[in-house]
Amino acid sequence: MAATAMFVEVLVVGIGFLTGLGILAAAIAGPDNSRQLAPAAATPLAAGAALAFAYALGILIDRAADTILAPARRRLRTQSFPTSAAYAQARLKLADIPALAARADYARSRLRICRGWILNSILLTLATDLALWRYPVEHRTLLLATATVLGALAAVGFYFSWHAITATGYRKLAAQTMPAAALPVPSQPPASAPPTT
Repeated sequence: MAATAMFVEVLVVGIGFLTGLGILAAAIAGPDNSRQLAPAAATPLAAGAALAFAYALGILIDRAADTILAPARRRLRTQSFPTSAAYAQARLKLADIPALAARADYARSRLRICRGWILNSILLTLATDLALWRYPVEHRTLLLATATVLGALAAVGFYFSWHAITATGYRKLAAQTMPAAALPVPSQPPASAPPTT
C-alpha cells in the first residue's frame, strides 16, 4: 500500500514537471515547428515513453526539492527534537504503532507532493510566460500578468503547505513518542496560599 502511494506521488510530481517541459519545448520551437511535431507526440509509443519519463523525473524533482528545502526542514526539526538521534529514536518508536505510522505516512505523502510542486509551479509559470511571448495571442500583457501571479501564488502556497505539514508532523511525532516527563509543561501561576483561620 505504501509503495503504491509513493509511486503515485512520484508520478504526480513527474507529470507536472514533464508538462512544464513540454510547454517550454513548444515555446522554444515556436508555433510552426510545434504544429509539425504534434502528430509524433500523439502516438501511443510517445505516451508510454512520456509516462516512464514522468516517473523518472518525479524521482529527480522530489530529491531536488528535498535537498533545496533541507535547511528549512532541519530548523523545523530542531524545534521538536534536540538531536538527530532523538528524532531517529522517535521514528523507530512510531513504527511500532501501526495506526500512528499510517497517519504519519499520509502526512509524508502530502508533504512530498507539496515540495515537488513548488518546483513544478516555478517551471510551469516560466514556461507559460515564454509560450505567451512566442505564440500569437490576444491580450498578451493581461495573460502574462495573470499566469505570473497565479504561478507565484501556487509556488508560495505549496511552500507554506509543506512548511505547515512538516512542522505539525514533527510536533505530533514528539508528542506521540516522547515520555510525558520529557514534554514541556506550560507554566502555571503560583498557587495562592490557603486562607488562615
